[in-house]
Amino acid sequence: MPKEVKSPCISECKLKHEVCTGCGRTRDEIKEWKGMKRRDRLETVQLATRRLKALKKK
Repeated sequence: MPKEVKSPCISECKLKHEVCTGCGRTRDEIKEWKGMKRRDRLETVQLATRRLKALKKK
């Protein structure tokens, strides 16, 4: 059985342009997290990581 994908949340929630500056997820991704399938969670974590890197460069 596949391992659970852990939420990237670090409990530092602050939205900037609809993206959390703590975890990198969008507002919609945060809302939908509990209902997401494993594959969608993995994709969300990858996208969130890229968004966080982009935010830190600004």
